[in-house]
Amino acid sequence: MTIESHPHTLPDTDLGLHDPLAESFPRSPQGRALFWIAVAFSLYQIAISAHIVNLNSQIQRSIHLGFLLLLGFPLLTLLHGKARPLQALAWVMGLMGVAIAAYQWVEYVPLMLRAGGINDIDIVVGIVTLVAVFAAAWVVMGPALPIVAGFFLIYALFGQYFPGALQTRGYGLDQVIEQMSFGTEGIYGTPLYVSATYIFLFILFGSFLEKAGMIKLFTDVSLGLVGHKMGGAAKVSVVSSGLMGTISGSGVANVVTTGQFTIPLMKSFGYRPAFAGGVEATASMGGQIMPPVMGAVAFIMAETLGIAYVEVVRAAIVPAILYFASAFCMVHLEAGRRSLRGMAREDLPSARRALREGWYLILPLAVLVYLLFSGFTPLFAGAVGLALTIMLILGASLMLGFPSTVLRTIFWVGIGLMVAYLLSNRQEVALWLIVGALLAVSLFSNGGRATIWQVIESLADGAKTALPVGVACALVGVIIGTMTLTGAANTFGIFIVNVGESSLLLSLILTMLTCIVLGMGIPTIPNYIITSSIAAPALLALGVPLIVSHMFVFYFGILADLTPPVALACFAAAPIARESGFRISLEAIKVAAAGFVIPYMAVYTPALMLQPGGALADSIGLPLAVAYIVLKCGLSIGLWGAAVVGWLGHRLSVPERLLAIAGALTLIAALPMTDQVGFALTALFAALIWWRGRKLAAQA
Repeated sequence: MTIESHPHTLPDTDLGLHDPLAESFPRSPQGRALFWIAVAFSLYQIAISAHIVNLNSQIQRSIHLGFLLLLGFPLLTLLHGKARPLQALAWVMGLMGVAIAAYQWVEYVPLMLRAGGINDIDIVVGIVTLVAVFAAAWVVMGPALPIVAGFFLIYALFGQYFPGALQTRGYGLDQVIEQMSFGTEGIYGTPLYVSATYIFLFILFGSFLEKAGMIKLFTDVSLGLVGHKMGGAAKVSVVSSGLMGTISGSGVANVVTTGQFTIPLMKSFGYRPAFAGGVEATASMGGQIMPPVMGAVAFIMAETLGIAYVEVVRAAIVPAILYFASAFCMVHLEAGRRSLRGMAREDLPSARRALREGWYLILPLAVLVYLLFSGFTPLFAGAVGLALTIMLILGASLMLGFPSTVLRTIFWVGIGLMVAYLLSNRQEVALWLIVGALLAVSLFSNGGRATIWQVIESLADGAKTALPVGVACALVGVIIGTMTLTGAANTFGIFIVNVGESSLLLSLILTMLTCIVLGMGIPTIPNYIITSSIAAPALLALGVPLIVSHMFVFYFGILADLTPPVALACFAAAPIARESGFRISLEAIKVAAAGFVIPYMAVYTPALMLQPGGALADSIGLPLAVAYIVLKCGLSIGLWGAAVVGWLGHRLSVPERLLAIAGALTLIAALPMTDQVGFALTALFAALIWWRGRKLAAQA
């Protein structure tokens, strides 16, 4: 077994922070210094997760923020080629982050004793913290999120001057600063806690798997499974992006990694550039709803709701499968309309051979999923999965020096037995001792030092990839802190509830629009945190189950990255597809139609998310309700796809497409008699297609 890197070269475009495989550490003295800071950041997070180092939660969060600022400011300034004075300023800002973390650590106990009456030095440090976090977010992600957070901060400071129901009683500067910059209600709140624990670890886990060759494995398996089918090039994109989503959880990162291969492949087989980019963007964004990682929102959701992580996965799994089934259906129909055949089977890699050669890469993912579903914490599962991945990378390199298959088998069996024993006794710290031993042995083996360097690079890449998420989680704490301090969430929630008294559908549409508008330029995680704090409680008050209401806003936060005019994932695909990001987004909306439908269907029939409740589950039981709603959703996806593409065995006429749209819409609705009408229209549409198909065949 050998460790192989991804074979497809990356374009010359600046991928910035979106691509964990991009060259992001220039070979200058500054670049090397930042590289080792990133390595130190990852080692610190591993030490925390493995309980090698134990710190108070507040101190742990502040050090995490300090690393984010120390790495983020200079790295982005260097990557963007800013002038030397700005680079010097970036280092000053980064060191300011270190000073903030040091102050929180040294003054931890005195700060607790001063709670409710902070002193002048605390206020200065608090203001510096706010400035640093806002500036970091602007540098790392652009102006959208800082502007939104700035509006909330202004509201916290001057809410007494706002009109009507928005007016607050007014809060002093010291109250606002204490809320935002100290304690666990603002910047150091739950989002940053989750970033400092689960999210960073899972990003690092994905970075190691990608370096180990997981992209190549997923691509080869996808090619072998569906590459020879009609429209196989686009189906490879859907399958490979779905598989990549299980480990990366980043839609834009998926676009610029798997998209390097799949978009040109689709274009070479006749797909329009806009459609090729739209398929890749849609499939890649779906990675954020595909368990086990789910764009890291799963961990924040579980922490926010106080439920087991497995419950979030349970609610997400069926909609995720339907989302990818919809994308698969759309590319199949588009291929049929344009007579796009698959690739020659003899030119494709064997899926069986790819799995036979790379099966060991799946082991850490399998163990991770098993631990998560067995009730272990995400932190424990992530630490174990990461340790196993590093063991596999190092072990695969060491094994090349073994002269016989017998010795290789003994080596792997021995490692497996040790790991099994340590896991059964919850000795996760000892797993890292094995990693350390393998690192020491690798120093003296052929190719071992190169493998160690690969591990070090993965540590740096993981820290760099975690920057946007971590900084977003810090800044969104300002928004959460404002809503906690002023009760702003209640004001918006009351409005939604009042609307919902006359129409739940109008409330859902209003919530959807809020998610999409906020998502224009704001990443999925802060979008979810904001909208779940504002809108999800209101939906709960209207009778929507708790986890369904949170999944509703999560889904539309994701779809915001496909929706014009911003459509971040589509613009990431644009330079690869050589097409306008706006045109790609128009195609992506059509491909992702199921993503817009599924949340609404889940609200009216919670069984779609495997949740009890709802008239259907109460009348026929949950298992039958799940089967029924999945059938209904599958039919509506198929009808919608046929209507949008205009092909189902033959080109559809306008009346046929209108009939398909009518059938799809009535199946989506949950009103009396709509299901019966929907099934009748579906049967009529199927009969019409069958009759026309026979007629065309007879004419041929």
